[in-house]
Amino acid sequence: MNPPSWSAFRDLARRVLREDAPLTLTDDVRTLMLRTAEEVSIPDAEEALSTRDGALALLREAERRIGDGSNRLTDALHRMWKFQRQGDYDSARQQMREVLAVEVVHYYRELAMEQLDGMADEP
Repeated sequence: MNPPSWSAFRDLARRVLREDAPLTLTDDVRTLMLRTAEEVSIPDAEEALSTRDGALALLREAERRIGDGSNRLTDALHRMWKFQRQGDYDSARQQMREVLAVEVVHYYRELAMEQLDGMADEP
């Protein structure tokens, strides 16, 4: 799976949420927000974009899911690698299972599954 290109979305979120720039829902911004909402499993994004408050909430939630998922996966990968170095593959696999139990972002789920599948032949 190719990594999603979230740089434009994250730039938009930074400008609007941290620098207080106005959120102007041009066709390009709407397309960007709808695509990102799909990638991070947010339903009813089209409806959210019908109001200013809804659009801001969508922006916040998508940004949160991207950041939280990235942190969760990165932390779990570090623990997984530590367990692998120790030869404890059951605990290493458990790290990815715990990510999969809560993660909603498709890309992060895919990465966790790849790691889990990569340990299938290990003891």
